[in-house]
Amino acid sequence: MKIGDRVRFLSEVGGGKVSGFQGKDIVLVEDEDGFDIPMPIRECVVVETDDYNIPTPAMKAAAQKKQQEPERATPVEAAIKKPEISVYRQPETRTGNRLNVFLAFVPVDIKAVSTTPFETYLVNDSNYYLYYTYLSAESAAWSVRSHGLIEPNTKLFLEGFEKSELNERERVCVQLLAFKDRSSFLLKPAVSVELRVDTVKFYKLHTFQPSDFFSTPALIYDLVRDDQTVRQLNVSAEEIQKSLLQKKSVDIPSSKSVQTGKKEKNGIIEVDLHIDALLDNTQGMTNADMLQFQLDKFREVMEQYKQKHGQRVVFIHGKGEGVLRKAVLDELRRKYPKCKTQDASFQEYGFGATLVTIY
Repeated sequence: MKIGDRVRFLSEVGGGKVSGFQGKDIVLVEDEDGFDIPMPIRECVVVETDDYNIPTPAMKAAAQKKQQEPERATPVEAAIKKPEISVYRQPETRTGNRLNVFLAFVPVDIKAVSTTPFETYLVNDSNYYLYYTYLSAESAAWSVRSHGLIEPNTKLFLEGFEKSELNERERVCVQLLAFKDRSSFLLKPAVSVELRVDTVKFYKLHTFQPSDFFSTPALIYDLVRDDQTVRQLNVSAEEIQKSLLQKKSVDIPSSKSVQTGKKEKNGIIEVDLHIDALLDNTQGMTNADMLQFQLDKFREVMEQYKQKHGQRVVFIHGKGEGVLRKAVLDELRRKYPKCKTQDASFQEYGFGATLVTIY
């Protein structure tokens, strides 16, 4: 066997062209996508044909025999079949027994970030195998989007999605179980990390950053870093208000209350979503924190009046960059599709308000 030979794998489908060797026992086989696959030399055979997937007479006979045999495994047994672990044992990196796992969103075309589809990857930057489950939530119901096994020090494609499907991934969860194959290891606790994906970031080019894992900029969320499970800060509107009120009770007289940004005018409820109309102090809050607080206020009002048919509510969001307006309209389309929406009166509110009629 020499560099340039075409080989076929004996224990699994596939093969390619020999591109090099690792020691005496491992051959590097370049597949049709240009990736080098390390395989034991004893698991490869040199073939004469350029198309290593053309079945040999022995392979045809084995396939015909298999078709004639009755199916023994039930659908349930087939579904829970143990994922196969590669025969080749990956050399361990200097990370040792530390666990580092990331969830990455990669734009297909970084130059057209406002319209491009995206790909989701699980990055295993550790010496452990990981059984994983990737889920998304709609209200309180969770759905599995991908599950399986990821090998050490690799990244795994989970799914692709269009920009129009982005809101379906606003809340995701990744569950992990780590182990090593054919060697002793330090036991790791099971991991379950819930993330609230900031969908606004997918419209901004600067949020996608270069990394060691991808050739194109990506938006990467930490799941586990140096064995520490990373928990994203998901603060509800009630918790923020409570925290601010506790601070105000020390800094200012208790008679001053938190602003609500809501009033009624001619039977129309007006809700001012400008952050300075909702909070007296935004110190320590990022733009994402403030947007989340504004959306929580919007949801609170919609839930309060969703049974009051015919009620009209004006949400004043301002013009600005249009981020809050778009987020409000996305919420209305997704969670309140029966409600009628239109621009509010230009004379009263300019171009920075949306009128919602409850149905």
